[in-house]
Amino acid sequence: MKKIKTVNAVGYVLQHDITEIIPNEVKGRAFKKGYIIKEEDIEKLLRLGKDNIYVFELGDKGIHENDAALILGKLGKGKNIRLADEIKEGKINFYAEEDGILKVDTEKLLELNMLGEISFATLPDNIPVKKGELVAGARVIPLVVDKEKMEKAQGVISNPILNINSYKKYKVGIITTGNEVFFGRIEDKFGKIVTDKLKEFDCEVIAQFLSQDNKEMIKAKAQELLDMGAEMLIFTGGMSVDPDDVTPSAIIEMGGELISYGAPVLPGSMFLLSYLGNIPVMGLPGCVMFAKKTIFDLILPRVLSEEKLTTIDIMMYGNGGLCQNCEVCHYPNCTFGK
Repeated sequence: MKKIKTVNAVGYVLQHDITEIIPNEVKGRAFKKGYIIKEEDIEKLLRLGKDNIYVFELGDKGIHENDAALILGKLGKGKNIRLADEIKEGKINFYAEEDGILKVDTEKLLELNMLGEISFATLPDNIPVKKGELVAGARVIPLVVDKEKMEKAQGVISNPILNINSYKKYKVGIITTGNEVFFGRIEDKFGKIVTDKLKEFDCEVIAQFLSQDNKEMIKAKAQELLDMGAEMLIFTGGMSVDPDDVTPSAIIEMGGELISYGAPVLPGSMFLLSYLGNIPVMGLPGCVMFAKKTIFDLILPRVLSEEKLTTIDIMMYGNGGLCQNCEVCHYPNCTFGK
């Protein structure tokens, strides 16, 4: 920063706001801190009594905060991400172009922020977002940042930090197990709850079959749904460790890749996830029927975004996997699953 004669200030960056006062008419900001002075501004600055001003000099080594924000925009913008139409106060915003799951390269994000003088903030990784939602904002801290710093940032980030995986509209088959439901002793209430959650993502439930607590029958019903074109299977009922609950065993005996039977999430610890090739298979614990939000609400959007989850993905939910069962539910804008 230095003091300079206004007549020599073209191309310099204002270090402070400059106020204009016209008695009985206006009092406000004529020039904003961070503004790059142009030739046509000199006369007005002199009229405002500014024969000298305090400025930053960009030179060959400096980058203005707005230009730095453009660089950060390029480093952040990935699939289904839209940049703000304009930069405001040196900040660039990122918005979702589609409903989907926000994917944040958290390691590269940390590496970028660790360079110093850079502020890049995002919503949490794996959070469901809506089209048009603000998902991140970025800026540099000083008005003028070292050109070398931004070159280093570009060297650190080879792939965009932010991406959104949009949802696929799956054809889903539901198998509800339990002798009490199969023989009509009680009414099934699980199917509607699952169907309603799937409808939020425009998925189609092609059929819901009831089955006795019999592994062979459960597997036969599942195969029938697959033959009907089901692209996802969801099992409800019989998911506990009681000897009579054979649903997990039936799912495992169907083959495929078992990701996890059990999860560090409450409610939802008896959740099961496996894959028959590319077909996701989920076994839902009873809590899905009565709790506001459960592991099903965490996993379903990621599965619908065609992400193939791993055991580590499930176990990572332990940190943040406790739902506080708030009287007014604010999910996903809460700690659950974060």
